[in-house]
Amino acid sequence: MDSESVWQADAAALADRVSSLLGVVRSAEAENGSLLVEIESRGVMELFGYRSVARLFEHLADVSKAGAERVVKRAAALNAGRALDGSPVPAIAPATGAAALDGRLSAPMIDTIVDVLAKLAPEHRDDAEGSLLSFASSAGHKQVAALGARIVAHLDPDGAEPDSAEPSTPSRELSLRRKRTGVWELTGRFDDETGTRASALLDSLAERRNSDEGADFRSPQERYGDAFSDAVDLALNSPDLPMQAGERAHVMVAVSLEDLKSGVGQATLGDTGTMTAAEARVHACDSMLIPAVLGEKSEPLNLGRLRRLISAGLRRALFLRDRGCAFPGCHRPPRHCQGHHIRHWSEGGPTDLNNLVLLCAHHHRLLHRSAWEVHIAADGLPEFRPPAFLDKHRKPRRNNIHQPLPFAA
Repeated sequence: MDSESVWQADAAALADRVSSLLGVVRSAEAENGSLLVEIESRGVMELFGYRSVARLFEHLADVSKAGAERVVKRAAALNAGRALDGSPVPAIAPATGAAALDGRLSAPMIDTIVDVLAKLAPEHRDDAEGSLLSFASSAGHKQVAALGARIVAHLDPDGAEPDSAEPSTPSRELSLRRKRTGVWELTGRFDDETGTRASALLDSLAERRNSDEGADFRSPQERYGDAFSDAVDLALNSPDLPMQAGERAHVMVAVSLEDLKSGVGQATLGDTGTMTAAEARVHACDSMLIPAVLGEKSEPLNLGRLRRLISAGLRRALFLRDRGCAFPGCHRPPRHCQGHHIRHWSEGGPTDLNNLVLLCAHHHRLLHRSAWEVHIAADGLPEFRPPAFLDKHRKPRRNNIHQPLPFAA
């Protein structure tokens, strides 16, 4: 189809042309596969001097080693061959190979059918392959995979024989490294069970926020990064966390009194890290970090202890009153939240129920950095005033998602 024909073609013609070209490409890929099996049968070392057909194809096609190995494995499943001693090597899915030569099957569809047939006894493969190919003519590879799972479950309801050996120790590796820029890099490898649990946890914490501040435009990567930070907060606030040098695990933040009051300047985080004084104001509210406030000569003026900030009893009272993040529209439960001093701790605000409000990490930071304001209303519940650009009258708002406890009359 030349450029003039492309401009004049309607949607149906364009789609037909794409489908036609896909058929040509898929047919060529299938024929390539049959040739690779023939080379394997004759001996790739004798013909080309390569140690494997995959290595040969890697260089011929200029693809990665892993990609070449996938192509050769797929070809061997579709095409009958011969071992070096001349004995026949049957194909797992010969009918699928024939359909592939006609250009009717995508690579994911072929792999799906082969994976299903590989799980079946040889005497059941022909009937199963016929059913899968028939369904593949009108369905995608994910639907065919679901049908294949049902076929496997029907023909082998007991599954594979359980392994009587002792379970092996799960493979888990994690590396957390701080770069000179202050950014931390996290890499790791986990067994399937740990990865599944971690994914479920992060999925629940990475949901898009629905609140009165507007739409959540964070990317998936940003949402998962915030979710990981929230998961760390949950772990640090757990009463079951192991002791470290006689205390619960904690991080020390050192900041001057003037910087803490103004929110301008730097604070020392842990041994080597830094954070802004504004961030220190946020963390001074709750027990996630221990703030050490220093005077002009760096003498400690106030070394906050975990129990001096928000006690366990006061935290429980806060949980019962606010029932979760108190910010309007936020659904986060109490265990995902931190206590925020309405009158800042750095400005002498008391640590009591009438000066505290429960906020998730995101809305805690939002309240410190934006024009949102919070106060305790006459009925003892928190109310929020939005910035003028959201509501020029700044009418107070409440979170009506977390229902208050039903008190008896």
